[in-house]
Amino acid sequence: MPTRKTTTRRKTTTSKGKGRVAPPVRRDEQPIELPDGMWERISRKAYELWEQRGRQDGNALRDWLDAEEIVMEEIHESRE
Repeated sequence: MPTRKTTTRRKTTTSKGKGRVAPPVRRDEQPIELPDGMWERISRKAYELWEQRGRQDGNALRDWLDAEEIVMEEIHESRE
């Protein structure tokens, strides 16, 4: 019997998308691979943000997501 691919819907928690339902996520998909050096660049930026916020624990995910956004904006701006 063939296996069935499942999808789930998740609520967004950002201030921009409060209450909106995010698109379904397929569980069998591979995560997006970052270009060479991108992970390291985001990691360094997240560390900088952690230091700027007084090295407070409990904000690792927020620091990482903010760092991703900053790095992606820098890349986008450099391509214009």
